Amino acid sequence: MSDTGSALGTAGTAAGLPSGMHLPTAVNRFATRALVAPLMSSTLPLPVRRAGLDLVGAALPLPRGTRRTRGVLGGVPTEVVAPAGPFGPHRVLYLHGGGYLVGSPASHRPLLAGLAHATGTPVHAPEYRLAPEHPFPAALDDALAAWQALRTAGRPAHRIAVVGDSAGGGLAMSLLLRLRDSGSELPGAVGLISPWLDLSCSADALTRNARSDAMLDPSWLAGAVDGYAADWAGTPELCPLDADLAGLPPLHVVAGADEVLVDDADALVERAGAAGTSVSYERTAGMWHDYPTMAGLLAEADEALRTLGLALRADCTR
Repeated sequence: MSDTGSALGTAGTAAGLPSGMHLPTAVNRFATRALVAPLMSSTLPLPVRRAGLDLVGAALPLPRGTRRTRGVLGGVPTEVVAPAGPFGPHRVLYLHGGGYLVGSPASHRPLLAGLAHATGTPVHAPEYRLAPEHPFPAALDDALAAWQALRTAGRPAHRIAVVGDSAGGGLAMSLLLRLRDSGSELPGAVGLISPWLDLSCSADALTRNARSDAMLDPSWLAGAVDGYAADWAGTPELCPLDADLAGLPPLHVVAGADEVLVDDADALVERAGAAGTSVSYERTAGMWHDYPTMAGLLAEADEALRTLGLALRADCTR
């Protein structure tokens, strides 16, 4: 798949708001709790949740000049979100979140666009297969196929950043471990936004931050694990916090201090740093799970993506 694919056009504004018109944090928190959190809950039928999240993503503003295309990457339907250009030699492979059950490039489009502008290059977001229809390892196999397609197209491994949010962050780490354990070349950098890394759902923050997290209800996680990985407990690729984290590319981690998964990010940063892997960590006070999905509306989201994008660009273009 090329960086252009089949054109979908250029985006400027959405929902009547110019790109970059930030709303107060309290308004974003309320909107997340009222509009997004219910779509993450198992109380709604799965098709409704999937369609609803896509509609929310389509309604949010994108930076002016954003370009979107559709195509196929390694046999996986993929959306490419890009700034106006010109582009550097690097590219981003993005794995969206949603508990492996919901989410798509459409639901994450504002985040993808913000990251594309911050990195100055196209972001490739495969629409990997979702559980429970396609449990582990389907999502990982699709992520690997997309990675290999970028490599086959001539993109050097060190010029590719792999990024993911929430379950997509766990998927990014699974991909990294599979590549490392197979002796393959590794990406130039890895970005993790509110990564979900502990599928045992035993972290203290699941209780400690249950009321402060505007997006994610921890009671939903066990059902997501059952749908995705019930038959694969203990598989090394699903246990990145127990893996050897030495010799990995630079890890850049973003999390909200008020989210239920912040302990996962904390543990990864501590263990990777102790193993000698280069790690940066933006742990933002007052922020909830996956807050960068509010890019374009939330100042903290845009700042997090700007910082992450600059770090990824630096690692993959040196």
